Amino acid sequence: MATHRFRILNVFTDGSSPLSGNPLCVFEDGSAFDTAAMQALARQFNLSETTFVLPSASAAARVRIFTPSYEMPFAGHPTLGTAQVCRALGLGGDSLRLEMTAGLIEVRAAANRWTLTAPPVRSREFPGDPGELAHALGLEPADLGGRPLLVAAGKEQLIVPLTSEAAVRRARPRPGSPALTSADGDAMAYVFARTAPGRALARFFFSQGPAMLEDPATGSATANLGGWHLAMGEPLPVRLTISQGEQVERPSRLHLEVDAGGEIRVGGEVVEIAQGTLEW
Repeated sequence: MATHRFRILNVFTDGSSPLSGNPLCVFEDGSAFDTAAMQALARQFNLSETTFVLPSASAAARVRIFTPSYEMPFAGHPTLGTAQVCRALGLGGDSLRLEMTAGLIEVRAAANRWTLTAPPVRSREFPGDPGELAHALGLEPADLGGRPLLVAAGKEQLIVPLTSEAAVRRARPRPGSPALTSADGDAMAYVFARTAPGRALARFFFSQGPAMLEDPATGSATANLGGWHLAMGEPLPVRLTISQGEQVERPSRLHLEVDAGGEIRVGGEVVEIAQGTLEW
């Protein structure tokens, strides 16, 4: 039996509530686990993601990210939460670099507000019919507020602008719809609408088995929203505070910035709520 330490954190918390945002499990030292064990542990904890901290020759740490079903090359809330754990372990300070499968990610902090700089972004047109997309989202064609794009700042996702907050709240994606499937075969969609100057409401849906689930807070999709603004030629800089998670009773707050040079940053508050050990 060996003892393996882990921490539970909430990322992109909303205001002063520590039990908000998106939960994350971080194993402080993943070097004892092979890929199959990491996947099994992520399935055991059954959170959106579980990460494993590993040694790196080019960064403060190498990080592997697993959902209960598969490994991800990059994701936002695991990056920010793992950065806070790395700082607590003395692997870095308020500015550090993490090695992900998607590349080296720069992360910085002001107290417990962490901000990542997203990898280079690419985008492509949505290849399907807008009417079919609206149907797949459980909406009407009139609810679509602009061009949907497939955007990848580390992980490709479908970014769909809607006309109103009400449309965002009405969205009910239909499981198994091919209109929501990206190049890597995953079905996912991020819908959003502006609610006021500098503010937006968003929801993110993803497939797990035969079901479509909703994520409380999605940093990778927020980075892709930045990429959508770039692809659409929106005036820069862009600064948005995004509310997400209200429909799953995990209110979350995310901060997006696309600076004048087109660099995308995503930030939010990180709160550690528990530490534990696994005997294995």
